Amino acid sequence: MTNKFTEPELDPRIMAPGEGDERATLLGFLRWQRETLRLKCSGLEPEQLASRAVPPSTMSLLGLVRHLAEVEHGWFRRGLAGMDAPYLYCSEVEPDADFDGAVADPACVAEAWQAWEAETEFADRLIAEAPSLEAVSMPNRHRAGRLTLRWVAFHMIEEYARHNGHADLLRERIDGRVGQ
Repeated sequence: MTNKFTEPELDPRIMAPGEGDERATLLGFLRWQRETLRLKCSGLEPEQLASRAVPPSTMSLLGLVRHLAEVEHGWFRRGLAGMDAPYLYCSEVEPDADFDGAVADPACVAEAWQAWEAETEFADRLIAEAPSLEAVSMPNRHRAGRLTLRWVAFHMIEEYARHNGHADLLRERIDGRVGQ
């Protein structure tokens, strides 16, 4: 018998709508992925959240929360909104500070969740209020030209899905809980 997070009827996540417009569908799938990250981190102490995968990796569940806050911040606040906002954790000198700074300290955990929630709320408002999914970001250093809000939203779903796979493995290593 596997050690699942919860019974399907008690799953706190909200399924993306099966019908509706593209914006509602994108927001629904993004919300599902975000809620999956929260579920994978639920019920853990700071030491467990900061527990590293395997050497030499610095990946941890807390590092993933910080990393995804940084990614949301970069794509939505800095990229699409064009804000001149400093990075949350990373810098030229410390490009992996989101993971490296994920330490087993209750204040670090609280700050990471506050930053993540602030960035997800900002992104949700931006997506909901944008006149169109064709809204464009500032030029991107990784691709030629500008990127649409649609592209960024799809990319964020992919980013969460990839990292939620990492979160599955990290959580299983911590306490054996799997799935969902």
